[in-house]
Amino acid sequence: MGDATRSEEAAARVTASFDKQGLMHTLGAMLGHIEPGAVEIILPVAAHIGQQHGFVHAGAVAAIADSAAGYAALSLMPPGSGVLTTEFKINLLSPAGGERLVARGRVIKAGRTLTLALSEVFAVREGQEKLCAMLTATLMTVEGRDGIAD
Repeated sequence: MGDATRSEEAAARVTASFDKQGLMHTLGAMLGHIEPGAVEIILPVAAHIGQQHGFVHAGAVAAIADSAAGYAALSLMPPGSGVLTTEFKINLLSPAGGERLVARGRVIKAGRTLTLALSEVFAVREGQEKLCAMLTATLMTVEGRDGIAD
């Protein structure tokens, strides 16, 4: 299978699953760049995802970081399988603000059952990116689950 075909299949698979995620829609998040082993999620900053000091709530930051890591992992998993996060750790490095947040997830090590991924979340203001969070996640391949809830 060629790299272009692999990239197209990964993008189609990630997009189909992302479209089923209610939380990402509620937050206002959207997919950015997708390639096998790497996924970007963009979140416009808006009042409904803010906390009391005017920054983006850590829960929203964690949600896009977790989803970016998860979809990076899913992009390398066998067809017909799904992905579940089994553990993550997030470091909040600076307040999240600006015009949008960009979470870039990438696979560090893909295994048959478990995958380790990393997401970096950047706050974008006037074209400048500032790292505001890092997440490491362990993700599990779930056979026979393509993301459709029972």
